[in-house]
Amino acid sequence: MKWSYSSNAYMRFGLEETARRIAAIGFAGLELLADVPHAWPAGLPSASIEAIRAALDRHGLQIANINAFMMNAVADPRQPYWHPSWIEPSWEYRAIRREHTKRAIELAAALGTPNLQTEPGGPIPLGYSRRHALQVFYDELMPCVEMAERLGVDLLIEPEPGLLIELPEQYLEFAERVDSPRLGLNFDIGHFFCVGAAPEQWVPRLTAHTRHYHIEDIPPDRRHSHLVPGRGAIDLAAVLRAIRDSGYQGWVTVELYPYIDQPDEAGAEALRYLQGLLGGNSD
Repeated sequence: MKWSYSSNAYMRFGLEETARRIAAIGFAGLELLADVPHAWPAGLPSASIEAIRAALDRHGLQIANINAFMMNAVADPRQPYWHPSWIEPSWEYRAIRREHTKRAIELAAALGTPNLQTEPGGPIPLGYSRRHALQVFYDELMPCVEMAERLGVDLLIEPEPGLLIELPEQYLEFAERVDSPRLGLNFDIGHFFCVGAAPEQWVPRLTAHTRHYHIEDIPPDRRHSHLVPGRGAIDLAAVLRAIRDSGYQGWVTVELYPYIDQPDEAGAEALRYLQGLLGGNSD
């Protein structure tokens, strides 16, 4: 496996400085935030795409994944990560999420990045049944799945506590319905721990679906609060052994967006701890 750091810990820096810092810590990969201030895809000119590629090349980094989950640029006052969601009561708001995802797919294809992740539906609106919410999510997502198929990019759902799809079983049921080789799973280790799904047990069961991992620690009370690996309650050694034993050789991205005041320190501590658990840099 290969270690990456999500650029969403560097919301106070531009992409060039973010890439320099992530490389200086010792990461080989960067998860690119398709949002301000790094790569908001709406109206992103080809020159800017080339600048992204050049910045990463200068610092010897590869793109592990594109994060199309967060949408801070919209500045939705309810919550800047979950909204606008796929299942908003307003079709106009749903369209913002859908079109953003389409642009992120195009960005991934332009950069040669194999995958991007999106939110798993969003919070179920008041008055929606679960069945109705799933139908809305399916209807809105399918044009993006079709685009991903055309452009050869994997569109990954990231189950999250409190949203429409939060359990691995719910993901599997939805993926079966979509039935596309380009729909996959962004396996967020902390998220599954939060909802009581032991991640080390689910790794082998989801191997066929998992195209990318997020890793962070979580407090003992299973609150959805991202902690530096080693500071929480997850048995990350067991999880990493399960990932290694599954034969996965892709990217594992450290996601520590709450640490915008100390992104370098948090990332360095995380990398040291995770490498120590496996006794080396990778594999």
